[in-house]
Amino acid sequence: MLFQVGGDGTRPTFFEMAAAQQLPASLRAALTYSLGVFALRRSFLHKILDYEDEFYAALMLILEGHSLRTTDASFAESLYGLRRKSVRLRLRKGSGEEEVQHSGLEKRQRILSVVFLVVLPYFKSKLHAIYNKEREARLRESLWGMEDQGFDEADFFTGEEPVVSRGDSGNQELSVRVQLATKIKKFIAVCYPWIHASSEGLSFSYQLLYLLDATRFYSLGLQALGIQVCRATGQELMDTSSRISKIRNHERERLRGPPWLKTVQGALLTCSYAVLDYAQTGLIAAVFIFKMMEWWYQSAEERLTAPTVYPPPPPPPAPKVAKEGIPLPPDSSLCALCLQKRANPSVVTVSGFVFCYACVFKYVTKYKRCPVTLIPASVDQIRRLFHDT
Repeated sequence: MLFQVGGDGTRPTFFEMAAAQQLPASLRAALTYSLGVFALRRSFLHKILDYEDEFYAALMLILEGHSLRTTDASFAESLYGLRRKSVRLRLRKGSGEEEVQHSGLEKRQRILSVVFLVVLPYFKSKLHAIYNKEREARLRESLWGMEDQGFDEADFFTGEEPVVSRGDSGNQELSVRVQLATKIKKFIAVCYPWIHASSEGLSFSYQLLYLLDATRFYSLGLQALGIQVCRATGQELMDTSSRISKIRNHERERLRGPPWLKTVQGALLTCSYAVLDYAQTGLIAAVFIFKMMEWWYQSAEERLTAPTVYPPPPPPPAPKVAKEGIPLPPDSSLCALCLQKRANPSVVTVSGFVFCYACVFKYVTKYKRCPVTLIPASVDQIRRLFHDT
């Protein structure tokens, strides 16, 4: 799937380079999520998830190697119509100015590009996993007081061994292999944050300089390899298609053996070519499906976890006036006991009727009930109202 992204000149924009750089991470998230969903029904897929880094590195090794061999671009760069070109600086005769010359990638540059695109990210992912494991062990030790094999910069640089709790069966000395593994993990735990910070700082610096048009290289790796990423022209796209056809025809001509074996090998080559040709379309579709599924399940989860909003309950029914109780006066501002305007209005909480405080206090103290409804009440259930409503 080759197409050209619009724009002026051969220099890609910052957003094209950033999109090409972030595509592998999105692809990995999509594959991991898809395998996780399928693993719920097919348990053997959990083995792939147990070796997620190795599986993804092997997949990207195939895709990046094929893409660099046929299009002189990484898998993500070829999707955005970009190409990698070797950069050579030569001085112009007479003027003394530097002249930039572009040419196709050499075999050494293709191999090193695969190293920077696949091998180094794989090792970085493994180092990050070791660091997180050691940091969690150290955090558990600090929170729960457990003597775990965490890391400590002071212990590492002074050479002191951490104190490790041993049971009755662990009185023997640790083997050389275990000690070496412990030292390596401790070294990674101490040095990895500085290495990671330096790497991210250099990456940010190069991206900022590229955004400001102060450098032709988007990353330190590209500059170290002497490679510049450019937009592919229409002629280069046509040349790429013809070169792919020549490479495949040459591979078919190299088939040896009986006719039936050549037929089988040709069928396998045709299938592999079809898979590689449509790998970009399929993987990008996987990213799209992943985003759609993520949105779908996130919306469903929000609907399930969202608190249910119920309508307000109806007000309780008004208390009924007892036949033997004191009748209510026609004027609601008067006290039913003294038939005067209420002074210090107070309510009997069991019924809700309001009286003068002195009147209702004497009545409840004597009869232990509400004057109107005759519901049992006590003086503790009399509440003063500060606003006569």
